[in-house]
Parts: sequence; structure tokens; C-alpha cells
Amino acid sequence: MTDVAVKNIPKTIKSTQFYSKVYTDRPAYADFEAPRKFEAIKSIIAKRLIEHPNAICSYSGGSDSDIMLHLIETVRKMFNLPPVQYCFFNTGFEMDAIKRHVREVAALYGVTITEHRPKKNIVLATREHGIPFVSKIMSSGLEGVQKKNIPLSIADEYANAEDKAAKRAELKKRYPGCETTINFLCCCNSKGEPRPDIQLVINSSKYMLDFIKENPIPFKVSNKCCDYCKKQVAHSVQKPFDMVITGERRDEGGMRSVPRKDNTSMCFSETADGRYRLRPLFYVSDADKQWYKDYHKLRYSDAYEVYGLTRTGCCGCSISARAVEDLEKIRPYEPGLVKAAWNVFGDSYRYRQQYNEYKARRQAEEKKQKSKRGDREQTALWQDLKEASNS
Repeated sequence: MTDVAVKNIPKTIKSTQFYSKVYTDRPAYADFEAPRKFEAIKSIIAKRLIEHPNAICSYSGGSDSDIMLHLIETVRKMFNLPPVQYCFFNTGFEMDAIKRHVREVAALYGVTITEHRPKKNIVLATREHGIPFVSKIMSSGLEGVQKKNIPLSIADEYANAEDKAAKRAELKKRYPGCETTINFLCCCNSKGEPRPDIQLVINSSKYMLDFIKENPIPFKVSNKCCDYCKKQVAHSVQKPFDMVITGERRDEGGMRSVPRKDNTSMCFSETADGRYRLRPLFYVSDADKQWYKDYHKLRYSDAYEVYGLTRTGCCGCSISARAVEDLEKIRPYEPGLVKAAWNVFGDSYRYRQQYNEYKARRQAEEKKQKSKRGDREQTALWQDLKEASNS
């Protein structure tokens, strides 16, 4: 968006809307209706596969992957392009429905989808490092707090300090090598400036700091299981290829919708190691997906079509707010996997439920207090009006 365009935004809109880089730098096709949007995406895929034929595509067996693979194979046949290598990362906590679907899709399209397993599976990774809680960012921050034994009270020290930059510098000196954790707890940046609303701080989840103070975490927290079971395996497998194709979408939210240093449009970029990354679905919405599925009569895995899930991935991952609810949907079909998920992630499920109850109580209390303040202000206003009319 140009400076002129920003100036022309009505004043009321300027004060209520925030235009992030993801929005302002989006390409024109991001606003197309589904049929035109997918035609544009096909053109992008064709262009990049012609430029970088030595490509590998990560296929998860989920709905995004199904649409992405269909698009790629449609383009390949249209332009008679060489095969794309497909890889499926089996974390050890995959539903039978997903593993079965991977085999069915490979047969349906006549492609090879190579399965890769981690050296250290989820059970071993969580036993050694800890289990996720709420989000990858929250898990990483809390892992730092636990490992470095930093007291939660530094947040109060920072909040009560008149010179916050000086307090931040003093905390850095007191806890060397812990800058990220200090910023996480104090909700600030490295300059000591308050940053309470960004994703990288503890109170990005409302009342989280207060909750943990009152209810100490009873287990080790970490997001390392994702590193061991997905990221490290993916980096190793993708190394020989010039271009990596993945299915991230902006609509998924979280860190996937945050601008990165290596790109602007989020669709195609060059990585630091000289490879290229293509995210053809980044600007595809949930409604676009539904149109494509219906138009091409695609069938997702039984995890969607039979179990009733709306997202898949590492089964039962405690980062998902719907983990417990989804496990109950899976239970009639794969009870053994559900039991295993509770054995691995159960502490995080229970602690999250405790946090949800705490948050709901705090919100209700704040609403009640706000209502009382409003009543007092209304009474005072009527009293002022009454006195004014009598004078």
C-alpha cells in the first residue's frame, strides 16, 4: 500500500484497522475469486517447476496437502514436467487414517510418496525435553524459564521500574545469556521497551503469567518434539533439492502468517542456504479450499470424512486447543492411539484445562467490576444532573 493510499484511508478506518506486511505486500491474485485464484496458482507452480525442476514437496496427508498435490500433478501433466519427489514425515503419532490415505493418494496419482521417520520419536523426545503447552512460542519461552531457573518475579521488577531500559539492562547482567527469556517474561524487547501485545511474550495468552504464579507448572515444557520429529528430518531429506514445496496457508494463523526476513509475498522465496521455497497455497482461504474440493470432487482422508476432524497433524499434539475434543472424535476408530496420546501429552491437556478455567474466571470478574464501575458512573451522572436542575 502506497503512502498516498494510506493517506486516503478514512480517518475512522485509520484508527481501527492495522495493515500488516502480510496484507500490504500480498499479490493481486490473493483477492481473486477461487476459480481465477487457482488458475493463477497453477501458473506460479508451472513457472517455478520449470525454473527449478529438482523439487521436493512435503505431503502430510491433510486437506491442504491433498489440494496442493492435485494442483502440482495437474500442472505437471499440462506442461509435461518431470516428476516431483513427495515426502511424508511419520512422527510416530500418525493416525491409521492418514497413513492409509497417503498410500491411496500415491496409487491414485501414480506418484511416489516416500515415508521418513525421525531418529528420536515423540515419546523419547518428550521424555527427554518436555511436552508442548499452548503454542510453540509459549513452550519455547517456558522451557527457557525452567531450564535457566529464572524467577517469575522479574516481571514484577520490570513492571514496577520507573526506568525500564535500565531495569532490562540490569536483568541482562544478572542473568547472562537469557535475553530471550527475560523479554518473554517481562513482555518487552531487547531495548527494554514494553511490548505486551506481540506473540513472543508470555501474556500473549491472557493472564498466563498470573496463572503460572498461582499454579506452578507440574511438568517439563518444551517444543523440541517438533524439532526432532519434523524439522530435523525435513532439513536432512530436503538438502539435495533445489526447491522445497510446502502447504502453509495464511488462514492457519500463528507464526505461519507472520512476515519473514527471507520474503515479502510469502509465496516464493530464496532461503539463506541458496534453495528456494514455494508456498503455493499461502493466499488460499478456507472458502477457496472448499470450492476446489467440491469442483474437483476430491476426497480427503477418513480423518476428515469419517472421524469429523477439521485439521490433522501429529495426533493429539497439546499445542492444539482442540486436542482433547479431537481425540474423542478419533477414539471410536483408533482407541490405542488416543490412549498413547494421553500418556504422552496428558499433563499438558489437564494443565491447559486448568488455565482455561482460570482465564474464564478472571474475565468474568473483570466484566463484573466493569459493570459496577459503569453503574457508579451512571449514578454520579444522574446525581450531577439532578443537582444542576435544582440550582
